[in-house]
Amino acid sequence: MTRSAAIYGCSGHRLTAEEKAFFADVRPWGFIVFRRNVDGPEQMRALTDEMRHCVGDADAPVLIDQEGGRVQRMGPPHWAKYPPAEAYLKATNDPLAARELVRLGARLMANDLKAVGVDVDCAPVLDVPVPGAHDIIGDRAWGRDPATVAMLGRAAAEGLLAGGVLPVIKHMPGHGRAFADSHHDLPVVHADRATLDGWDFAPFRALSDMPLAMTAHVVFDAIDPKRPATTSRKALKLMREDLGFGGLIMTDDLSMKALSGSLRERAEDSLKAGCDVVLHCNGDLDEMRQVAEGVGKLKGKAGKRAAAALARIVREVEPLDEFAARDRFDALMAGRLDAARGPDVGEAQA
Repeated sequence: MTRSAAIYGCSGHRLTAEEKAFFADVRPWGFIVFRRNVDGPEQMRALTDEMRHCVGDADAPVLIDQEGGRVQRMGPPHWAKYPPAEAYLKATNDPLAARELVRLGARLMANDLKAVGVDVDCAPVLDVPVPGAHDIIGDRAWGRDPATVAMLGRAAAEGLLAGGVLPVIKHMPGHGRAFADSHHDLPVVHADRATLDGWDFAPFRALSDMPLAMTAHVVFDAIDPKRPATTSRKALKLMREDLGFGGLIMTDDLSMKALSGSLRERAEDSLKAGCDVVLHCNGDLDEMRQVAEGVGKLKGKAGKRAAAALARIVREVEPLDEFAARDRFDALMAGRLDAARGPDVGEAQA
């Protein structure tokens, strides 16, 4: 049975009877969990199982925003606290060493997520900040230039994929130049197309092979001065043709104040512009019902992209000695390089 082109959140640690009935009726493609939904490992596993049971699909994707730093929904005491993206390069002062460390951190993160039934992480952030930009991105960025962001962003994506978790590159085609927080206002970027191509868009073009992407609620004058990228046909065409992205494109959260119109209109406008799936996060059931009025079935090219994305989830994850890997990760982050290297050959053979 075909599912609807939507991803929804829920209100608490377990689904309410009303939520179960709603999800069973509209059958969204996937779900997303936030900190309000997180208590402990057993509870998380029960919640993700419930979500999948509602739509009758054991493979329905469950998403989370687990970047590290300010954006980490699962954390202590049950899970490790991960550093923000900018900390990796600061810890190593070497892009190649940082790349190894980023991949290791993402592999550990995937291990945490997979164990509780979460198989999509809304990361890595590929936005490249510019001086004076709003700090909504800030330390969530891997670096301060497109090449570094692309290299470390790919390392994060590869670590997640190796652990059986799909990455979502965001916020396409770029939020790093925005001088406002799209959670509260609509940012407008006035840079010319050549500047955007060489800076903001470059990491997304470099990772155009990834399975999933999330849009930016940002207006780019040089592309479409009237609409934010999420609801702009011109921006979605750019993502597909100029950036070469062939995977599934989801919106950022429809309830963010950068968007205008009713929730139904936001959903309709996003899908008409070329997004494959809409995302609604806050768990408000009345709002979800409004979104559902503007969402049709996930079919055609969008349906094929959704299936292709899920096919990228590896069934046999890369082997991981969790305790040794975490010790190495902590040592590298702390700059204890000797400890991170482990014993030399002579010691190992003693």
